Amino acid sequence: MFQISYIPAFKDNYIWVLQRGARAFVVDPGDAAPVLSHFAAHGLELAGILVTHHHADHQGGVAALLERWPCQVFAPAKESITGRTQPLSGGEKIDVLGVQVEVLDVAGHTCGHLAYLAPQALFCGDTLFGAGCGRLFEGSPAQMYAALTRIALLPEATKIYCAHEYTQMNLPFAQRVEPDNPAIGERISRVAARRQAGLPTVPLALPEEKATNPFLRCSEPAVIAAARAQGALSDDAVEVFAALRAWRNGFG
Repeated sequence: MFQISYIPAFKDNYIWVLQRGARAFVVDPGDAAPVLSHFAAHGLELAGILVTHHHADHQGGVAALLERWPCQVFAPAKESITGRTQPLSGGEKIDVLGVQVEVLDVAGHTCGHLAYLAPQALFCGDTLFGAGCGRLFEGSPAQMYAALTRIALLPEATKIYCAHEYTQMNLPFAQRVEPDNPAIGERISRVAARRQAGLPTVPLALPEEKATNPFLRCSEPAVIAAARAQGALSDDAVEVFAALRAWRNGFG
């Protein structure tokens, strides 16, 4: 398995570095400058790029990186991606530094959004966040709920490498949805301590997300009740998810 580290970018982005020896892939390089600096400082060579979706903060650095290291760019076939060499739609298996990685279709945030599943590691872009999920810019609630359900069914040892540090921002909403869920209050305290110390909250632990992330808990009675109070017309999980996502859009 490759080593995994991160490069901070912009205000709250993570560019993930998958490294084996002196060769590395990066995931969602929205900005080339910090990648170039990191690779120079660590003597790394860029062997490939994984892109989850087309938003600029996830692919904006690709062109400059290709000028320095011509390499393969794995990216959604359905979206406009700079420098893409390997169009993907989900279901493929690709080689990343000798490790087999499965490509998952997780459309919802965007129409062609992909995630990359390595052994015990999922790189999911803007699909699942700590205690939250991505906005529905292009996809439907049914698509996003299906994507989140697929992630929730992964082996519990799977670590979730999302692309933003949003956990602390998301937890107050989770607590509003489930004020009587003690796991959320405990997580708020732990996350506050980590952020105070300047530490990331990512990667995410899948069992903790399933215990505290309302978007993975759409079949829980308390979450259903909260969604019904916000206009959900039935207990159907997709209807509950849609009500929660609309509520979250206007929260705080």
